[in-house]
Amino acid sequence: MATADLLLHPVRIRILQTLFDTDPMTTAQLRERLPDIPPATMYRHIAVLADAGVLEVVDTRRVRGTVERSYRVRPEHAVVDPAARAAMTREDHQRAFTTFAASLMSDFGRYLDHENADPASDGVVYRQAAVCLTDDEFTAMIEEIESAVLARVSHAEGDGRTRRIVSLVVVPDSPGPDAGAKRTAD
Repeated sequence: MATADLLLHPVRIRILQTLFDTDPMTTAQLRERLPDIPPATMYRHIAVLADAGVLEVVDTRRVRGTVERSYRVRPEHAVVDPAARAAMTREDHQRAFTTFAASLMSDFGRYLDHENADPASDGVVYRQAAVCLTDDEFTAMIEEIESAVLARVSHAEGDGRTRRIVSLVVVPDSPGPDAGAKRTAD
């Protein structure tokens, strides 16, 4: 498992989002998908992710005297474990969430930059709802959402299928009733 600092860097999160649930990609293919990232920056951040075990090399081949590598995400290494999340300060969480939100905005901006982008017909959805749930009901809801998404991640693009990015953000409206008691007990 990786640290939040490793995964939630603005460039690295975009690389990971591009590689999640796709066929392996070369650095050249990543650069085509993320043309605003300078080549040296792209290579540096891919190296950081590979050295940390978050990306793995699945293929290498010689291209004009250099070695071209294809990478894929190692999902079990691309998460911040619960202990590391628990150790994060409020400022760490603020920075991590800001990076995540900025990444979402960047993805949406890149989508809108396409000449034929049509949010209504392309199925763009952004909405918010407030739900009041017990901890058990909340856990069940998250498991249902994750199950619904995971049941579909193996579908290949093509044959009428469009790759869509699904993001989930859950924020309590206020701290839980015993949050203050937990803080003072620590």
